[in-house]
Amino acid sequence: MEAFWTSVVAVAGTLLGCVVTHASQRRATERGELFARAEALRQERVTTYSAFAAAMEDYRHGQASRWYRQAEGPDGEAYRTARDEAHHLRTAARQALYRVELLTGDRDVVQAAERAYRCTWDVSNARDQADRDARDARARQAIEAFIACAAPLVR
Repeated sequence: MEAFWTSVVAVAGTLLGCVVTHASQRRATERGELFARAEALRQERVTTYSAFAAAMEDYRHGQASRWYRQAEGPDGEAYRTARDEAHHLRTAARQALYRVELLTGDRDVVQAAERAYRCTWDVSNARDQADRDARDARARQAIEAFIACAAPLVR
């Protein structure tokens, strides 16, 4: 009878060990998957946020070029080319903005991105050189504010 109870205890101990090992391995696997997902999201945010900032800088430059070419002559070929390029850059900036909106749930980041877009769009509507410079500075500051707002999400 003593051998029977020894066997029962041995089998129970083995089963308990298997259950505990399985549970701890499952938790470790889940933690690893969560970490991998969080890291992939972080990397995607770094890529998306930096691409948005780059698209906004390109758009800002295109808006400035459009303004200068319009000041030279709104009927000229140079203005039409600059205008068309600014429209192309605006489309690229808008697409980058959509990616930011899709990738983050942080309303402050989305609002900062939208403000950067609006400020940059507004550069070509300046009345004179001083107004253009002020609008351009606001656009640059808005892009930098977006980066400052988004940076904590990728650290």
